[in-house]
Amino acid sequence: MPSLGLAVTFDEEQLFWFDAPMLRWQPRLPDFPAWPEATEPPSELVHDTTLCQDVLEFLTAYTSKYMPMAEAKGIPVANVFLKRPLELGRPNTLVCMVGNIFPPAVTIGWQRDGVPVTDGVTDTTYTPVEDLGFVRFSYLEVTPQAGDVYSCIVTRERDNTSVLTYWVPQDPVPSDVLATALCGAAMALGILLALVGLALLVATRRHRHG
Repeated sequence: MPSLGLAVTFDEEQLFWFDAPMLRWQPRLPDFPAWPEATEPPSELVHDTTLCQDVLEFLTAYTSKYMPMAEAKGIPVANVFLKRPLELGRPNTLVCMVGNIFPPAVTIGWQRDGVPVTDGVTDTTYTPVEDLGFVRFSYLEVTPQAGDVYSCIVTRERDNTSVLTYWVPQDPVPSDVLATALCGAAMALGILLALVGLALLVATRRHRHG
């Protein structure tokens, strides 16, 4: 049976999702402001969601009987990145963005150095996208250290196949070292351009007097 969901998005980023059993909008992240109830009372959506569910059940039964076809499946694609710039030893948040989900039935897990991690994990609901697939996010609170190996494991519930994506903290170049390197490169480029200009000037004068 196809899943039924309702979400409010902006630039394909989910802001809120509708919790039908609880009849309320839920923010994707805890720090989002609450949904303004006066804008659109959730009770007005009950009729629409019920109608959509009835249509889905009818179409599923009809196509299964008269138009049998292979089930569409998407292979999830996971991308892992930090929420803020990396500073070793400083608290941060790892984000696992999972796209190309269809049907919306996957579980997302985390491991650190091969050991499952459950503390500090926050998962979002599925966000529909224009290609008729879904996107889902999982967040892990971390304190990156040199040598850590984190992995995001996405498992399709129907066939129990998994996709793994690894993330290893790379120690960034200190800002003072980077500034010194850029300054040196700029000076070297300036000297090179000055020498080229001097050579062109000498060549031009020789050409005129020749």
